[in-house]
Amino acid sequence: MSDAPSAPDTRTAVIAAALDLFAEHGFESTSVEQIAQAAGVSRSTFFRQFGGKDDVVFADHELLLERARAWLATGHDDPWEAVCQASLDVYRHFAADPDLARRRYAVVRGAPALRDREIVTVFRYERLFDEYLRGALPGLDPVDAVGFSAAVTAVHNHVLRRLLRGPKRVPATTLRQALDGVRRRYGVLADDAPTGDDVVVAAFPRRMPLAEVTRRLRDELEG
Repeated sequence: MSDAPSAPDTRTAVIAAALDLFAEHGFESTSVEQIAQAAGVSRSTFFRQFGGKDDVVFADHELLLERARAWLATGHDDPWEAVCQASLDVYRHFAADPDLARRRYAVVRGAPALRDREIVTVFRYERLFDEYLRGALPGLDPVDAVGFSAAVTAVHNHVLRRLLRGPKRVPATTLRQALDGVRRRYGVLADDAPTGDDVVVAAFPRRMPLAEVTRRLRDELEG
């Protein structure tokens, strides 16, 4: 996925000012008026760019969710990899400015209302991936779709928390390797050649209904 264009200077200034105030005074004790004044914008400009002060904290996620949705909608030969690329794109965004990401993380951790919204935001990524896989792979078992989506999201968050909680940079290659592990567990890593017990060879009469072929293969694999 290509990098998104830089946000307007005024929007960036508002986010930075808000995070500074939240860190100094607390989220609940900081008003929109204080944020607007610190950022050098009017109250109306603030509300035009953000719906409320909590939206300042999650503004990047709104943009990233839309970007991921647009990316997935372009069509991909490998839907599993497309989901992983969307996850990597989100990670690279926050890893590009770890200091800002860590400041945002500290604010969220200190405000229960923001932690609740964070949980909802994480679920929105998972649901986006789930719905995409079901649409891109007709007939895919919904359990596999939601399981893969949940695994990708969980692995992403695990690696991101390593970045947010520590002073060192955690490169995107760390997440790439972890996501390859998820794909390998689901048997959808393109370069992972099957060997040994991973290979199943079966022969069926051509006239046998596909449903019966599927049933017998499932019995063999689960047996």
